[in-house]
Amino acid sequence: MTLLIFGIILWWAAHLFKRIAPAQRAAMGDRGKGLVALVLIVSVVLMVIGYRSADYVPVYTPVPGIGHLNNLLMLISIFLFGVGGTKGTLYTRMRHPMLTGTVLWSIAHLLVNGDLASILLFGGLGLWALTAMAAINRAGPWTRPTSGRGVKGDVMNFVGTVVLYAIIAGLHSWLGHNPFLGTYA
Repeated sequence: MTLLIFGIILWWAAHLFKRIAPAQRAAMGDRGKGLVALVLIVSVVLMVIGYRSADYVPVYTPVPGIGHLNNLLMLISIFLFGVGGTKGTLYTRMRHPMLTGTVLWSIAHLLVNGDLASILLFGGLGLWALTAMAAINRAGPWTRPTSGRGVKGDVMNFVGTVVLYAIIAGLHSWLGHNPFLGTYA
């Protein structure tokens, strides 16, 4: 569990460094980008190893059948992750599509995983996304993008979402967690 917690702390620190210490981050220049990227990679590795090796400590029992809601939330979450890249209709309407997607990802996983390690991982990253949104909002007003691809971007995002969802579902099945069972309890 220690590796998992340390990985989450590193994730928070690397992402919020720019907001907490903007002058120090700016002084690091491009070298700082590489350092932050390295810390993020280490944090993900620690979270994966820590989560996979954590003892199962039950905290609550997920509602039977809730896996279907998880799947719907995951589909929406993945779509939101792609909004900025494909610049569809939501691109000019949402300030934080990727962070919102992270919150939905977190909620979806907390619905179907009631153990301590899952609460730490998914809850910790969901809280990070909410904190990041608040920090970005405090930093200044949003300059709404004026252009995008519109519906063409949405179609591109939808196709990418379905492909990525299939890959993620396949990986979960390969790891022994079939997301289409409807319940994990």
